[in-house]
Amino acid sequence: MELNNVKETGVLIAGAGPTGLALACDLARRGVPALVVERAPALFPGSRGKGIQPRTMEVFDDLGVSDAVLASGGPYPVAMVWREGERRGEHRMFDASEPTGAAPHAGPWMLPQWRTQEILLARLRELGGDVMFGAAVTDLTQDADGVTVGLSTGTAVRAAYAVAADGGRSTLRRALGIAMTGETVDPHPVLVADVRIPALDRDNWHMFSPADDGGLALAICPLPGIPDFQLTAQFPAGTTPDLSLQGVREVVAARTHLSADDVTEVRWSSDFRPRAALADRFRAGRVFLAGDAAHVHSPAGGQGLNTSVQDAYNLGWKLGAVLRLGAPDALLDTYEEERLPNAAHMLGLSTRIHRGEARRGAATQQLGIGYRASSLARETRAGLTEDALRAGDRAPDGPDATTGERLFDAFRGPHWTLLAVGTDTELPPLDRTLVHAHRIPAYEPYGKGLFLVRPDGYVGWAGADATGVREYLRTHLGAVDLKST
Repeated sequence: MELNNVKETGVLIAGAGPTGLALACDLARRGVPALVVERAPALFPGSRGKGIQPRTMEVFDDLGVSDAVLASGGPYPVAMVWREGERRGEHRMFDASEPTGAAPHAGPWMLPQWRTQEILLARLRELGGDVMFGAAVTDLTQDADGVTVGLSTGTAVRAAYAVAADGGRSTLRRALGIAMTGETVDPHPVLVADVRIPALDRDNWHMFSPADDGGLALAICPLPGIPDFQLTAQFPAGTTPDLSLQGVREVVAARTHLSADDVTEVRWSSDFRPRAALADRFRAGRVFLAGDAAHVHSPAGGQGLNTSVQDAYNLGWKLGAVLRLGAPDALLDTYEEERLPNAAHMLGLSTRIHRGEARRGAATQQLGIGYRASSLARETRAGLTEDALRAGDRAPDGPDATTGERLFDAFRGPHWTLLAVGTDTELPPLDRTLVHAHRIPAYEPYGKGLFLVRPDGYVGWAGADATGVREYLRTHLGAVDLKST
């Protein structure tokens, strides 16, 4: 590899999709230098991953972008089933849920993927980062001290670590020789396009049911805040959908009561074959796989983008701890340990939803995802009830009677939080730049005790008193000064 023009950074991130941008934002607020490279000349232009699940909304709140996401998006409309040109009734796509004190977001929030990426890029630039567009990864080598990545611009990047967030056809994953194991979820190719149809009302997600069992479906969903619809249409197995304006017009005219001319514009279009695939590993030396580079979902249930953002959120604080705090490299092994089985679980859920074997319910919200089996989960209390909050679980939100704020306000930021709930037990002296101490009265979602909340909002350690909390931090964060400052 030619090294005449070498850039140096802490982390090289390949791919400026939601995964890469969320990771870059998380690293930037931790003071970790990161370079995002993207082979395309600009951000992805389509609406493809349009569903933001409640757990991802919590991540976006922590990253400082939830206000923009809420302002730009909207709730999912109720589906309207059409058959032979007539409205046949409403169809509820998602099981209803209501926000609670412990879980403030209910149901998925619709936002076109291109807008999600714009919001994340704006936040990254606020934090001092940016993206190098038109820079494709061409080769990769790694050694004991770092990774060297060659780019199509003729530049080489030297980094301590690299992250492959460059999609299902990941160049970095292939360079590492990591295989993906998967299956075809559905033999029918799918056309997805962002279109303008002024003649169609925006009150519903329009589902056009075939007149007989031999037909193929089409759906047209209004996107919030803009005049676009997202159109999806199945095609016979073995065919290739026509992505042109004329091709989209023909399928709309053939399967709906609309005329071809009612489609006035196609702003973006693509096609795909629904499949599910999982990388055999999420780490190879100093390179990590995240997002579609690690797992490819059917879009049913809206799990792909959300699982990908969770990857970034899990990996970001761990890379920050190693590069900024001197934590042991073994901490990074827990990324694959925690994320691979969760990705496998969500892949299975997406496939079952696609095949009509599961509903879009509580499981799709990703609030129940946890890491109880992780080596980072240390539960020291005995005699817990079956439904008790435990180490490895997501730390719930809730009102803080002392400050009038919420627990998520206390958790927000790159720090850990030692939360004392319903107990006056003495808290150990800890470095307040690393661990924020917080005390609240007894609160049902937590019960009573001490809970050490990780930077990604999961309980790492839990105990009836503080015995063992300092040792936990030393074990997993290494040579960190834990004395009070």
